[in-house]
Amino acid sequence: MRVAPLFAVSLIILGLADAQALADGDEDKPFAEAHIVLQMADGDAESQASVLNVANNLIKHYGGPDFVDIEIVAYGPGLSLLYPDNVNEERISSLLTNEVRFVGCLNTVESIERATGKRPELIPEAVRVQTGVARLVERAQQGFVVIRP
Repeated sequence: MRVAPLFAVSLIILGLADAQALADGDEDKPFAEAHIVLQMADGDAESQASVLNVANNLIKHYGGPDFVDIEIVAYGPGLSLLYPDNVNEERISSLLTNEVRFVGCLNTVESIERATGKRPELIPEAVRVQTGVARLVERAQQGFVVIRP
């Protein structure tokens, strides 16, 4: 009969660990009802506009940026979304104002540099991670919903 209390304690500890991992996503959003990471792996303008539309629609749906935690992870051809002077620069700026995080993959940056001899610049607000896909996996493990628009 002692197994049940130990099992219950384990579940409580695991629950606290999951809550902490989710809280680490964005500590400034204590009222967020949803934690969402949007995947951007496409370089075409239509796909990039779509991911920005989805982020904007989610902010509206949840009633404002305080109630939804959104991160856009760009890698592969999708990294071009984070280039300075992108055609979507104004929309990205607006989403940054609404506390959407933009994450860029350094593996992609390094691959482009090897192939072209020139290191691509990213917008200064971009969070840089070594591996974009690993960031998606980590966020999923932390309780974020991963969406590929």
